Amino acid sequence: MFHLRTCAAKLRPLTASQTVKTFSQNKPAAIRTFQQIRCYSAPVAAEPFLSGTSSNYVEEMYCAWLENPKSVHKSWDIFFRNTNAGAPPGTAYQSPLSLSRSSLATVAHAQSLVEAQPNVDKLVEDHLAVQSLIRAYQIRGHHVAQLDPLGILDADLDSSVPADIISSTDKLDLAVFKERLGMLTVGGFYGLDESDLDKVFHLPTTTFIGGQESALPLREIIRRLEMAYCQHIGVEFMFINDLEQCQWIRQKFETPGIMQFTNEEKRTLLARLVRSTRFEDFLQRKWSSEKRFGLEGCEVLIPALKTIIDKSSENGVDYVIMGMPHRGRLNVLANVIRKELEQIFCQFDSKLEAADEGSGDMKYHLGMYHRRINRVTDRNITLSLVANPSHLEAADPVVMGKTKAEQFYCGDTEGKKVMSILLHGDAAFAGQGIVYETFHLSDLPSYTTHGTVHVVVNNQIGFTTDPRMARSSPYPTDVARVVNAPIFHVNSDDPEAVMYVCKVAAEWRSTFHKDVVVDLVCYRRNGHNEMDEPMFTQPLMYKQIRKQKPVLQKYAELLVSQGVVNQPEYEEEISKYDKICEEAFTRSKDEKILHIKHWLDSPWPGFFTLDGQPRSMSCPSTGLEEDVLAHIGNVASSVPVENFTIHGGLSRILKTRKELVTNRTVDWALAEYMAFGSLLKEGIHVRLSGQDVERGTFSHRHHVLHDQNVDKKTCIPMNHLWPNQAPYTVCNSSLSEYGVLGFELGFAMASPNALVLWEAQFGDFNNMAQCIIDQFICPGQAKWVRQNGIVLLLPHGMEGMGPEHSSARPERFLQMCNDDPDVLPDLQENNFDINQLYDCNWIVVNCSTPGNFFHVLRRQILLPFRKPLIVFTPKSLLRHPEARTSFDEMLPGTHFHRVIPEDGPAAQDPNNVKRLLFCTGKVYYDLTRERKARGMTEQVAITRIEQLSPFPFDLLLKEAQKYPNAELAWCQEEHKNQGYYDYVKPRLRTTIDRAKPVWYAGRDPAAAPATGNKKTHLTELQRFLDTAFDLDAFKKFS
Repeated sequence: MFHLRTCAAKLRPLTASQTVKTFSQNKPAAIRTFQQIRCYSAPVAAEPFLSGTSSNYVEEMYCAWLENPKSVHKSWDIFFRNTNAGAPPGTAYQSPLSLSRSSLATVAHAQSLVEAQPNVDKLVEDHLAVQSLIRAYQIRGHHVAQLDPLGILDADLDSSVPADIISSTDKLDLAVFKERLGMLTVGGFYGLDESDLDKVFHLPTTTFIGGQESALPLREIIRRLEMAYCQHIGVEFMFINDLEQCQWIRQKFETPGIMQFTNEEKRTLLARLVRSTRFEDFLQRKWSSEKRFGLEGCEVLIPALKTIIDKSSENGVDYVIMGMPHRGRLNVLANVIRKELEQIFCQFDSKLEAADEGSGDMKYHLGMYHRRINRVTDRNITLSLVANPSHLEAADPVVMGKTKAEQFYCGDTEGKKVMSILLHGDAAFAGQGIVYETFHLSDLPSYTTHGTVHVVVNNQIGFTTDPRMARSSPYPTDVARVVNAPIFHVNSDDPEAVMYVCKVAAEWRSTFHKDVVVDLVCYRRNGHNEMDEPMFTQPLMYKQIRKQKPVLQKYAELLVSQGVVNQPEYEEEISKYDKICEEAFTRSKDEKILHIKHWLDSPWPGFFTLDGQPRSMSCPSTGLEEDVLAHIGNVASSVPVENFTIHGGLSRILKTRKELVTNRTVDWALAEYMAFGSLLKEGIHVRLSGQDVERGTFSHRHHVLHDQNVDKKTCIPMNHLWPNQAPYTVCNSSLSEYGVLGFELGFAMASPNALVLWEAQFGDFNNMAQCIIDQFICPGQAKWVRQNGIVLLLPHGMEGMGPEHSSARPERFLQMCNDDPDVLPDLQENNFDINQLYDCNWIVVNCSTPGNFFHVLRRQILLPFRKPLIVFTPKSLLRHPEARTSFDEMLPGTHFHRVIPEDGPAAQDPNNVKRLLFCTGKVYYDLTRERKARGMTEQVAITRIEQLSPFPFDLLLKEAQKYPNAELAWCQEEHKNQGYYDYVKPRLRTTIDRAKPVWYAGRDPAAAPATGNKKTHLTELQRFLDTAFDLDAFKKFS
């Protein structure tokens, strides 16, 4: 009963006297709850029978009346009607009737009283209409917010006002409500009339516009909704399916007077705007013809970022990792990261000599790492801005991965110490699919960074492309809705609104550990760069921009008018920063050499010497003691926890593993297990990520065991090897290559003491991540002096599976190797193989034995430096009976074999060998089988090149010299215009000083990597095997 009574009571309008009394009260704001509270319409004191035990009786009567008003006495019917209709206290009750004439008059009076009361249904409808109106503003108010500082475009690309919003282009003029209200009156959307504007309505619990008041006149309700949702801030949040989060946002933006700043905060904001603006002005004066991708038009970005960092630092964050495109990067480096100004200015000097650390990059692509005191919170904070290419959003997953790694290494399981900030451009945020991929990593257990603050510099234009031609969504930020991230649009010419939004964004991330987007709606004062003419394509926009007063000038005038600062103080602030820039410019002239290492975004303290060099140029043995191999093998072939039921088929796999260990032999899966397990024993974290890697695409790995009887109960035996081992992370990724590989690259950036691997489901899927490979992994060290030891496992092999699941495109990786095919290096150099590795940009291998795979994985960590490792992994060899390695080849003193020479009968009598075949990978087993079938084991020698890059010139020279009478031929199963031939042939020729030709045995050139017809596949295979073993095949070309 009390629930129904409460509803009726809350829908009752207040009298004018009650309204005045309510508005005049200054009670402290009560905490909003969702508990039901008994609330009688008339005070108990006014209705004396509503006390003691009679109240139970009254409730029973009320319940009966609700079901059927005629079931109670007429006097109770009148009482309940009057109460629900809002009768004043003491008038709801009518005394029982007598038979006198006066009693009849009383009945008539009571009846008229009931009829005079407002219609309850109309009351309910009006209140529901008001609640719908409030909800309409919460949902769609942002569509009419004044977001464009130029006043030209609507940020949502729609000039119409939503039909359920009582608003217009002039948001502050209440007179305009009449026209809009008329459209929504009787017969319209809400059924409200102009006369309802002064009627007082109770506010629902889903709004905070009342502040301390629980009811407001409709006119004031609309005004406050306009102030909250339709001014310089547009809030998108009602798609979030969490009530607590929605209430939190409502409270932050609806509470009257909540967006207040102290004079000190305003002065700080002004000083930050001065630095942001004058920095760009200084660069423009000194280097007017240089591209710098300045921040003009969105100078408020600098104080915005600093506000996010200040608030996050206040909430306990001590490490912020940032990623951003080139626009405004120099300003961020100078005024947020606090890179020395002279280091920035000297980048503009065309006479500056480059140091020998690498090829370098443009100044607006470089990163930085800096630890300093946050002046607002007086706490230490580390800031890292990740270097990036021109591929605008490519750095997003890299930043996420680095953030995850830093959280992992410091034990920050909730993201309270380490966070990320990502900056975006409006066109790229809407247009680049990697943004979507990155968002979908945000809440995955092995990828979440517990919330990222996204800041969109919304110039309302692409390079030259109008937003109406650049996206189909209303806003460039709509992609964030897929993960329930709130989106705060804000007019960048209102610095205080920007600061408030950024403060709320930082608080949201700290409170809910979820992503949030700040959309800075601004403009670009210049063209795409300082040399570009924007009037060609956006004449009207740039006519307005030419007239637009800079935000610094606007805000300074506002503060002067408010008396917060005076004109001399403002001018002194400008002079002070100008002087700082001039002095730094003078010092920059003393710089003679450009050191790229000064811009390193991910230093590894203690790993290198103080001058950044490896501590040695040697690599210890990658072998292990037999008891370690056996222990790892035994764990790999068992279930190390009790009461755990595994699949019957998996039991057979573990039994097979056990037999291999007993026989002192490993297959591919066991070799990988032993490499990982041994590194974990040595304190090296191992992280394996990719699609279906827990089981393995080819069902060979099984690193995560699943209980067959209990849902989500799993076991990772690798984490049960030793008591004090490093943790092992193996995680199935989302169905993404670009985003996930970028993430793992970022993870590998954080520490050299971790083996981070990404496995493609099939090798050819790496082309979905080509941007990460081309822009980060391949040239990363040369551009940014940033070493990285990430490992790419790419399943590869021509096995009749069609064109899409055959080739990992090794030709592409080999083409990007930085060694010279025409120059024979000094083979007598000490540690020739290690020096080769140090000089290369990445390592490319195609192992033919499990043991060599084991060694190359361990070598990746035991090297005194880090290089990316590309491994073309097998498919059929995972279970091939000949693809086995004895423990003897994995014991102490053993190493990775760059080349595996012929060790059969041909090697015993090399002078009798007629042909020396070079090959790599799986095709070796096809060749040995064919050679044996043809009885040519003494005439044909087969040498396997396991490490393709850096090219093993020294070992291959020995092989060529060993067989003086042999023809040299390269054999591959790939097509001639693909695979390794174009890479290997010139290097082999250089190795032998071009003394002999290097013939080709393999598939003919083709457009597709492989045929989709099984018979054609086998025919092609037999054809090139015939060529390889036909000793007369190349005579016609001699």
